Amino acid sequence: MTANSANTTAPSNWNLPNVLTVLRIIGVPIFLWVLLQEGGQSGYWRWWAFVVFALLMATDKLDGHLARSRNLITDFGKIADPIADKALMLAALVGLNIIGLLPWWITAIIVVREGGITIWRMFALRQGRVVPASKGGKLKTVLQSFAVALFLAPLAWLFWPAWIVMIAAVIVTVVTGVQYLVDSYSADKSSQ
Repeated sequence: MTANSANTTAPSNWNLPNVLTVLRIIGVPIFLWVLLQEGGQSGYWRWWAFVVFALLMATDKLDGHLARSRNLITDFGKIADPIADKALMLAALVGLNIIGLLPWWITAIIVVREGGITIWRMFALRQGRVVPASKGGKLKTVLQSFAVALFLAPLAWLFWPAWIVMIAAVIVTVVTGVQYLVDSYSADKSSQ
C-alpha cells in the first residue's frame, strides 16, 4: 500500500469521536432517570442531572473537534452525532415538561422545527444536496443547551435568566428553521 492510498482510506468507525457519540446516546436515558428522581424536585438529583447533561454536551463538542482535527469523520458519525444531539435535547425538554419546569408548547415548537428540518434535509440529501448547519443553527443549539442547563440548576435566582435564554432559543429555533427553507427555495429558484 502506498502512502497516497493510505490517506484515501476511510477511517474506521471504531474511533474515539464515534465512541463519544455512542456514550452520549447511552447517556440520554441515564440523564433522564437522574432528572426524574423524586419527581425532579430534589436539589441533589437536579444537580446530578445538571452534571450529566453538561458532560454529555461536552462530549458533543469534543467528538466533533476530534473528528475534524484527526480526520476521523465517518458516515456513522455523520448520522449518529445529530441523532445523539436531538435525543439528548428532546429528553431534556420532555424531562423538564414532566417535572413541571417547562410548558409543553416550548417542546412542541422545538420538536416540530427539528423534526421538520431533519426530514427536509433527508429529502435534500436524496436529491444530492447537502444542507450544512448554519451559524444560526449552531447558535440555536448553544441557546437551547444553555437554557436547559439553567433550568436544570436548582437555583431560584436563575428563574428569569433561564426563561430569557429559553425564549431566545425558541425565537432563534423558529427563525433559523424558516431561514433554511427560504434559502433552499432561493437556491432552487436560482438553479432553474
